[in-house]
Amino acid sequence: MASPLLALIMSFFIPGLGQLYTGQFLKAVGLFILAVIFGALSTLIIGIPFYLIIWIYSMYDAYTSAQK
Repeated sequence: MASPLLALIMSFFIPGLGQLYTGQFLKAVGLFILAVIFGALSTLIIGIPFYLIIWIYSMYDAYTSAQK
């Protein structure tokens, strides 16, 4: 069984890594790609709120998925 705390910590550092840890490969790739895109758009300021949303969702989802 996956550790919820470890999944959360992994997603804290790299969005999608916690999902990869819990075996959700496609979701992990999608979240990582979105984080990269919104991170790049952060230079235009518009990407910052979207990146934060993806980052927080990634941590929440990794934690709850690992609990299941």
